[in-house]
Amino acid sequence: QVQLVESGGGLVQAGGSLRLSCATSGLTNYNYANAWFRQVPGKERDFVAAISWSGGNTFYADSVKGRFTISRDNSKNTVDLQMNSLKPEDTAGYYCAAVGTDHDWVLATRKSDYDYWGQGTQVTVSS
Repeated sequence: QVQLVESGGGLVQAGGSLRLSCATSGLTNYNYANAWFRQVPGKERDFVAAISWSGGNTFYADSVKGRFTISRDNSKNTVDLQMNSLKPEDTAGYYCAAVGTDHDWVLATRKSDYDYWGQGTQVTVSS
């Protein structure tokens, strides 16, 4: 059974930092790309950042480029999102996602590309 469990969310002041972590289990025998999405109640779930299985390819939404960094440790089955210079508009539920890929350099940026999702962790940035 595939499980993705996010942690690290919380309340932080504008300009501060948080590090989110996604612990994955049950993903075997494939390369997996991962991504982080975020969602505000009543709005669509938006792409934040993605990373290939190798970790060599990453992609970011324009709104977070230069402030957020996605990384992975395949030996620990974790995918992290380092968030710096946080803004009130970053406030959202953050969700980790995973999808099997044929090649270790592939990543994906659409919600519909992903097969597995975590339950989310809340990030609140106060002004």
